[in-house]
Amino acid sequence: MAGLLGKKIGMTSIFNTEGDLIPVTVIKIDSCKVVNIRTNQRDGYKAVQLGYGSKKEKKVNKPLLGYYKSNKLSPFTLLKEFKDFDTNEIKIGDEFKVDFFSEGEKIKVRNKTIGRGFQGVVKRHGFSGVGGATHGQSNRLRAPGSIGQSSSPSRVFKGHKMAGRVGNENVTISNLEVIKVDLEENILMIKGAIPGPVNSIVELIKK
Repeated sequence: MAGLLGKKIGMTSIFNTEGDLIPVTVIKIDSCKVVNIRTNQRDGYKAVQLGYGSKKEKKVNKPLLGYYKSNKLSPFTLLKEFKDFDTNEIKIGDEFKVDFFSEGEKIKVRNKTIGRGFQGVVKRHGFSGVGGATHGQSNRLRAPGSIGQSSSPSRVFKGHKMAGRVGNENVTISNLEVIKVDLEENILMIKGAIPGPVNSIVELIKK
């Protein structure tokens, strides 16, 4: 699937031609360049590797820095590969702009959700806790309760809802509509919310 990389700036709302107020997420697309082109003869598959953002050379390891210099490019913040590009018309160093997408087009957006750290069962799964603080249950208000079985099978089943890490997962949202394409500012406005924190780099994929 062909796509681009962009930075999530934040959310706002705009009016359409009919006067409806639409919530949108603002995506900045700049410095999205072709770093490498994968071919069937050399790599066994066809894809275009894109780089986004910029990074200081001292923060890049030597093998990766040599990879950039061999292609006469400066280091990028993130590298991602996209398929379904027409590689015959693309060369290393080409830069993509927001005109890659059009208004009214439906796209997919992929990003990592905001990490919430290690959470208990009440916040993670919506448990109500064991019960009140009476009858000696002074410290069981947010406890998960019993998790084990009897003597048969004498174990905890896999997938049981328990405390654990919340967030920081790759999530893809489909059928998001491109509301506005700003060619001057290289800004894309997408209807609705998308996962991830502000200033995170998101993948914008054509359907």
